[in-house]
Amino acid sequence: MAQEIERKFLVKGDAYKTAAFDHSRIQQGYILSGGGRTVRVRIRDDKGYLTIKGPSADGGLSRFEFETEVAMADAVELMKLCEPGIIDKTRWLVRATDGHIFEVDEFYGDNEGLVMAEVELQAADETFVKPDFIGKEVTGDRRFYNGHLRRYPFKLFSADIQS
Repeated sequence: MAQEIERKFLVKGDAYKTAAFDHSRIQQGYILSGGGRTVRVRIRDDKGYLTIKGPSADGGLSRFEFETEVAMADAVELMKLCEPGIIDKTRWLVRATDGHIFEVDEFYGDNEGLVMAEVELQAADETFVKPDFIGKEVTGDRRFYNGHLRRYPFKLFSADIQS
């Protein structure tokens, strides 16, 4: 099982769009979420995925993750089993000057207005260059976990956030 180490940030402006080398549309639902564990179904463009994540460690910096591709027809059927609330977003991929790739998620629906970036790291103390569009760090802030945004969307707390 792989360990995911990532840091999350709010995004300022929309310069990430012109800096992106790729983007895709993502819809994801949660078959099970609770106790820091999730079983997620994701449809990304024309592919389906099933992901299992363990509880966060290191203040939300790392967690165990298992992901496998599933047939699109299976992903569509699995979405019907999901808890209420689907995450809908476009993911933009931006390469920083040091080679790190930032995944910038632009959310829709009840999470409209939220734009968040994450960078995956090999080690918790790994250094990286932040592109100019990176704002406030929100690593470990549960409000910004996709599973939480499904139940308590950004529209409910957006007025309290400063990037």
